[in-house]
Amino acid sequence: MSPRFETTGPLPGAKFGSMVRMRGGGQGASAVVAAAEAAPGELAEALAEAKGLLLVQGLNDIADDPNLLIRFSRLFGPEVEDYRHNLTDLKSVHVSVPEILLVSNMPPVSKAPPKRPEPPLAADGLIPVQYPHRKGWHTDQSYRRPPPDISLFYAVTPAARDTGQTLFANGILAYEALPAHLKAKVDGLQGLHAQPGSGRGREAALAGRPPRAFAPHERSQPQPVVRTHPVTGERALYLCEWGQMDWFEGPFVGMEAGPHGTGAALLDEIMAHLTERRFCYAHEWTQGDVLIWDNRCLIHAATWFDGEKEGRLMWRTTVHGNPGVYYAGEPKSWIPAA
Repeated sequence: MSPRFETTGPLPGAKFGSMVRMRGGGQGASAVVAAAEAAPGELAEALAEAKGLLLVQGLNDIADDPNLLIRFSRLFGPEVEDYRHNLTDLKSVHVSVPEILLVSNMPPVSKAPPKRPEPPLAADGLIPVQYPHRKGWHTDQSYRRPPPDISLFYAVTPAARDTGQTLFANGILAYEALPAHLKAKVDGLQGLHAQPGSGRGREAALAGRPPRAFAPHERSQPQPVVRTHPVTGERALYLCEWGQMDWFEGPFVGMEAGPHGTGAALLDEIMAHLTERRFCYAHEWTQGDVLIWDNRCLIHAATWFDGEKEGRLMWRTTVHGNPGVYYAGEPKSWIPAA
């Protein structure tokens, strides 16, 4: 059977990622999803070949039939997360499709956009991507074991042009280019990942605020700093920064803890490398875009938009099912014990 989709890549300004189009010029999301379902595995293979990032455009009618996004998500793994069962605030959950997380500055979610970096542009005149000028880099739900595989992000109402971009950094490319002395430090090392808002981030540690007590299912979770991709076998850097690492007991297991320790110095060095522009892609959203990314090898960051003047609404789904043999047989850490 001939492929139903064609891919072109890398994405503009990047060394990874692919644009996906249905052969013959399909009509809307219903046709695209049906074609993908008729060729199971084709888009998942394309995602691996693109080193973790696919873009599909023109799927505006998902907004009228949100179940199309769930059907599309199931092509990338056996479990699409139900946000009612993972302690998510229900105001951020789609009222009729609980597998959809609402990401918005509008009610009822009312989540403020990230702050604008200072200065707002990098020395080259482009949007800043490199840490620590750009903060907020993370991979979805790394504070859970097993962590999720894939995320899909759909633009219902994107922000104005040149704002509200989503940035991606590729852990495969960054690991390949990592100097030998840093590879020696991170191979076999574990990072300690903390849930945002748990009071264990770097800002809280620097301020001397005591962290709140944890329930067992909220505890920070160790994750390998270098993950082996379960599909491709490629090795990728896997870590976050200020808000999603544990800065009281980490950020790394077995290294000096705290925001001034040797672990902090190593994290800053690795994050600055991982977010160099040569490993990054900045996506300018248009209505109807769907981005599919692989959390096992990419990190991402949100960017500023004028939340006082405009509303932005995005839908996200999270796909589980193949974290790799490292997590084989583990129960979900975030489910409270009965």
